[in-house]
Amino acid sequence: QVQLVESGGGLVQAGGSLRLSCAASGSIFSIDTMGWYRQAPGKQRDLVARITSDGSTNYADSVKGRFTISRDNAKNTVYLQMNSLKPEDTAVYYCNAAIQTTWRPRWADFWGQGTQVTISS
Repeated sequence: QVQLVESGGGLVQAGGSLRLSCAASGSIFSIDTMGWYRQAPGKQRDLVARITSDGSTNYADSVKGRFTISRDNAKNTVYLQMNSLKPEDTAVYYCNAAIQTTWRPRWADFWGQGTQVTISS
C-alpha cells in the first residue's frame, strides 16, 4: 500500500510565500516523476509543476518564475516553494507520483488527498 500526504497549505496574503510538502510512504521500490496539480472552484485540475527522477522540471506558464519544485529522494518527498503568490493561485493542491511498488513491477500513479491554499488580496 502507498500513500501520499500533502502538508503546508494555508492562508497567506498576496505577495507572500508558502511551501508545500508531499511525503510518499508504504511499499515503495522506486519513484519516478512527481508533480503538483491544482484545482480551483469551478475549474478542472491542471498541472502546476513536475520533476523527474533526474531533476528535470516543468512548470505551467502561470507559475513560471514564481514557483519552484524540488524533491528529496531519501525522504520520498516532493516540495513546492510558492513565492509572489496571487489570489488566482487559490486552489486545492494535489500531489502526484509515479511509483513502482515492492510487490508489483508495474508503474502506477498515486494521488494525495489535497491541501487548501488560499491567497487573500
